Formats: sequence, C-alpha cells, structure tokens
Amino acid sequence: MGGSLSTERWRYRIDRARIKERERQVKIYNLLTQDMILLDIEADSRDDVLMEMVGFLKKRERITKGKDLFEKLIKREELGSTAIGEGVAIPHCKLKSVKNPIVLLAVSRRGVDFYALDGKPSHLFFLVVSSPDNPSLNLQILAAIAHLVRKAKPLLDRVLKAQSVGMILETVRDEEDKINE
Repeated sequence: MGGSLSTERWRYRIDRARIKERERQVKIYNLLTQDMILLDIEADSRDDVLMEMVGFLKKRERITKGKDLFEKLIKREELGSTAIGEGVAIPHCKLKSVKNPIVLLAVSRRGVDFYALDGKPSHLFFLVVSSPDNPSLNLQILAAIAHLVRKAKPLLDRVLKAQSVGMILETVRDEEDKINE
C-alpha cells in the first residue's frame, strides 16, 4: 500500500480540483457592471434592439465604431438567431477595436420578437462583444451566460420585476452564486 492514496485523500483531491475549476469559470457578474445594464429598452424589433444597444455602448464610449458593430451583429443574426429561447437572446460578435470583453444586459419588459426557435419574445438581451484575438474567452463568456439562463429558472422573472439597475445586478450575482454552489 506504500504508494496508494486513501479514499479520503482522493476525495480531498477531487474536491480541491472542483473548487479550482469553479474559480476558473467566467462569472457574468464579474463582467457586468451597473453602467452596462440598459433598463427598459424602447425598441420593438430585432434590428432596433441591436441599434439601441450599440448606441448605448457608443454613448458610454465603450466602442468607437458603432456602425461596424451593428453590421457585425446583423451578419451574425443572419447566420441564425442568437435568441436561445425562454425569453433570452445573446447577440454577440468579435470586434478588433475591443481589447477587453464587453457584456451589456438590456431588458425589454414588453418583449421583442428576436426569432427564437420557441417562438417566444425575448426580454433579456446579453450583448457580448469581444476581441478576435481571444476566441477562447469569448466562448467561455457565451457558455457562462447560457449556463446561467438554463440553470437559473427564476432569473427572467426576477430581472423583469427588478426596479433598478442595482437590483438587476444583485439578481444576476445571486442566481449565478446559487447555480455555482
């Protein structure tokens, strides 16, 4: 038995590995800031939603080339809708002028037809803009959002009921913490 590990030591190592994996996971609430939440968007069509989000980023000086971003988002939507169903869409693209990933959450209480496969209107729009130099990070962010939406069933209702940007951010943090426990 000289080189073998006891069952308890194996469990300890497995638990430590799981903890390290959770620490490496991208957390949406670490990327989403209060100034990147757009409460009550006015848009009533897919293109208008994208235009409103692009304008929001431009106004906050997070991007310089609004037209380029809008065109890339439209091209991505033409490949297939980024609405994942259950009231959520994740429009995304890569933009050379972006060094650090941008995550914007826009909320539509009315809902907008974003051509989701389930036919339901989208209410939450997680816009992700990242650098083409780091495709791995882009995929991790998209996966983290999809995981959050899929596992945190109360997320949509809680965000739609939230009355402030702070409450929305707190909801995202709370729901993400619950699913990562």
